[in-house]
Amino acid sequence: MKKNNRVQVILECTEHKKTLLKGTSRYVTTKNKKNTNHRISLKKYNPILKKVTIHKEIK
Repeated sequence: MKKNNRVQVILECTEHKKTLLKGTSRYVTTKNKKNTNHRISLKKYNPILKKVTIHKEIK
């Protein structure tokens, strides 16, 4: 049997929490847990703030 090292992770906007706007900006992606064992952060578009922000991995 082949082991599957890819896992799904949820990315959440870090700047959106600081504002008092409703809703959250979240993205679902996959990462290889064997090569990337730390939490990832990517630049993604936030449709509520209408700009590109940093999204960090949440548990």
